[in-house]
Amino acid sequence: MEKLYEQDPYLTQFTATVESCQPGQHGWDVILDQTAFYPEGGGQPYDTGILNGIAVTQVHERRGRIVHCCEAPLSPGSAAAGTIAFPRRFDLMQQHSGEHIVSGFAHSLFGCDNVGFHLGGEIVTIDFHTVLTWEQVQHLEEAANTYIWEDHAISVTYPSPKELEMLDYRSKKELSGRVRIVSFPGADACACCGTHVAASGQVGLVKLLTCQHFRQGVRIELLCGRRALDYLSRNLRENTKVSALLSSKAFETGAAVQRLLAEIQALKARTAVLEGHYFASIAAQYAHRGNVHLFEDGLSSDGVRRLADAVMTSCGGRALCFSGTDRDGYKYAAGQKDGDLRPFTKAMNLALNGRGGGTPGFVQGSVKTSRREIESYLHHLS
Repeated sequence: MEKLYEQDPYLTQFTATVESCQPGQHGWDVILDQTAFYPEGGGQPYDTGILNGIAVTQVHERRGRIVHCCEAPLSPGSAAAGTIAFPRRFDLMQQHSGEHIVSGFAHSLFGCDNVGFHLGGEIVTIDFHTVLTWEQVQHLEEAANTYIWEDHAISVTYPSPKELEMLDYRSKKELSGRVRIVSFPGADACACCGTHVAASGQVGLVKLLTCQHFRQGVRIELLCGRRALDYLSRNLRENTKVSALLSSKAFETGAAVQRLLAEIQALKARTAVLEGHYFASIAAQYAHRGNVHLFEDGLSSDGVRRLADAVMTSCGGRALCFSGTDRDGYKYAAGQKDGDLRPFTKAMNLALNGRGGGTPGFVQGSVKTSRREIESYLHHLS
């Protein structure tokens, strides 16, 4: 089978002869005598498109043959006109070419070997066998983008075995037979079967997003070309909203958020003090009252816990506190000095569609029911 995508990755239309067509797991498995559809492999996803107006949804290489998964059958021996979904193809070309450039500079600058590559529907990841600092990642991004903007021509060659011995190129495995070398002059040379842009300028942009420890090295997330532009545009839109809400300049939103968080923490501390005084006054009202059941609006889970703890110390029985709404459900906390609330909690959770637990003397949880149902259940207990 002739692989037309290796000769010209910009080829979008071609004709071929249908060699076979069989029912498959994803429709009909069609094999052609030649194809411009790239099959999944080497970390790069497959192309999609149409054959004689029939959708090609997947393309895979099986036992040396390229299989096109089609939504309807094609007649063996007939001619097939194929069209590649080029926006998808070009996106994959940008991502794959950007990965080459980043991997090449990571190797030359920091001695990193690319040990893993995945071109996903949203994010591209590269795994390196050594650790990189974020400062090194930023330097790597700058070098890659400078190379892209210099617009170097990219070449594809098939060296002879002797020529191959003289070349310095990247490969994750031992190779045999005809070897396809993709060269980004001054950046990378790699044995690769994928599709790539004709010149580095067509990658447009590389943006490295994250760098996380992974196994013995790091995993970098990146985006290239239009994906990178779309990502940065979305970030800009969101930051513009934040900037307007905080009345801050676009490049000062981080500092504005830090100030806001500090104010929130101060308010939380002040609220906790006031809540403490309020909970103490409630606890005093229920001194020596035995079992107490309370509803208090607008409390956090921690507030419910603190209220139950305060009432428990004074009531001399079981203190059970709820906060919430009929729509969202109710948080609860219950405490009893020297008591075992676990049987009580288990029965209540079962009756009120709840969940939760804790120590024998103190439990927390939530119930998905109405206040009326809770009060009815507690009334029958008394």
